Amino acid sequence: MKALIISANDFEDLELYYPYYRLKEEGWDITIAAPDTGTIAGKHGYSVPIESKFSDINPDEFDILFIPGGRAPEEVRINENALRIVNSFFDDGKIVASICHGAQVLVSANRVLGRKITCWKGVRDDVLAAGGLYTDTEVVVDGNLVSSRMPVDLPAFMRELMKLTRMAVQLEQARRAA
Repeated sequence: MKALIISANDFEDLELYYPYYRLKEEGWDITIAAPDTGTIAGKHGYSVPIESKFSDINPDEFDILFIPGGRAPEEVRINENALRIVNSFFDDGKIVASICHGAQVLVSANRVLGRKITCWKGVRDDVLAAGGLYTDTEVVVDGNLVSSRMPVDLPAFMRELMKLTRMAVQLEQARRAA
């Protein structure tokens, strides 16, 4: 199973690294994509190598999309290829996980209308203006969408995301066995 993380410079370090390593523990193959190859740096100075540009990503090759927060979503949300990726995941009913400012990307992709979602309080008005059903709780699951507000919510966020990923693995195994 393959996960895709989309981000840019100034990502929230914990919101990228915690899910990255948690998914790795479960055996997921993870690709981190950004506007350009090279490296991106987090708000607190940690950097990650970028394996693929948004423009080179084929969403059909991935099972989960993860969007960390920080300031990075401000850059991601204006990238047409990033929005293409997000829309493909939603169109295919695949798991999409967003934390903190990651909701900005979902707003720009027009994917929050009528959806239950949470995010950083500074993004709340964007979500509401786009027709999202904002809830101020540590984690919200609405079908294939998992969202959280901030780094302190990561344990609850990952608990719910891991439930969905385990279901996805079981479905894939059943499909292969059929």
